[in-house]
Amino acid sequence: MVALIFDMDGTMIDSMPFHQKSWRVFAQKHGLEIDIADLMRRTTGRTGAECMSELFQRQIEPAAAWELIAEKEAIYRELFAPVFAEVAGYKQFAAQAHSLGFKLGVGTAGDKHNISFAMSHLKMLTPPSIIVGGDEGLPGKPDPAIFLEVAKRLNVHPTDCVVFEDAPFGIEAARRASMRAVAICSTHSAAELAGPHVLASVRDFTALAPDFLSALAYSSH
Repeated sequence: MVALIFDMDGTMIDSMPFHQKSWRVFAQKHGLEIDIADLMRRTTGRTGAECMSELFQRQIEPAAAWELIAEKEAIYRELFAPVFAEVAGYKQFAAQAHSLGFKLGVGTAGDKHNISFAMSHLKMLTPPSIIVGGDEGLPGKPDPAIFLEVAKRLNVHPTDCVVFEDAPFGIEAARRASMRAVAICSTHSAAELAGPHVLASVRDFTALAPDFLSALAYSSH
C-alpha cells in the first residue's frame, strides 16, 4: 500500500502568509532589514536553526538558534491562531485516504510547538500516525532525511511514498528520497514545483480529481 506524506505549513495549513508576517516582526525587533521574498525562498522547508543562520548570515550555535526560533514562532502562532485555516480540502482528503487504507505521515521542518499548534487546531478525527519535525536533529529540506525518516517509521519503502508539498525545497527533497510528489500550489506556481516525479499540480486538495486516491491505491497493487 502507498503511504502519503504531507508537509505541514502551506500544505496542510494555510500558514505561509503568517510565517512571512512573523519574520517581518521578528526582524524588526532585532534591528534587521530583510527582503522577505528572498528570505522565504532561502528558508522555506529548512529547520528553525538553519533559518536563523540564513537570517543572520552567520553560523549560530544550536541552543541560541532554537531560542531565537522559539521567539519567532511564538509571534507566528499569535498572528495565525485567530484566523487559523487549513489548506482547502485537506482534512476531507486525509479522511478519505485513511478510509481507503493509506498510511499517513507528516514530514515538516516545523518544531514540536508548531506541530502541536497545527494539530490542535485541525482537530482531525484520525490524525496522521507518524509526524517527524524539524527539531529532531535531522537536516532540513531539500535534504531528504525528514521524508526518509517518516517512511522508515511508517515501515514503507520510499518508492511507495507520495509526498504532498507546497515548496520547491520540499519537492526536491521528495525527488532525492526517490518518492513521487503532488505539488500543492498554495504559495508557488506549478512551474516552480515541477519535476519528473510530480504526479499532479493543484491549487489545493479540492482540486484533486475525486478518483485520485482510488487510482493511486489501484496502481500500488
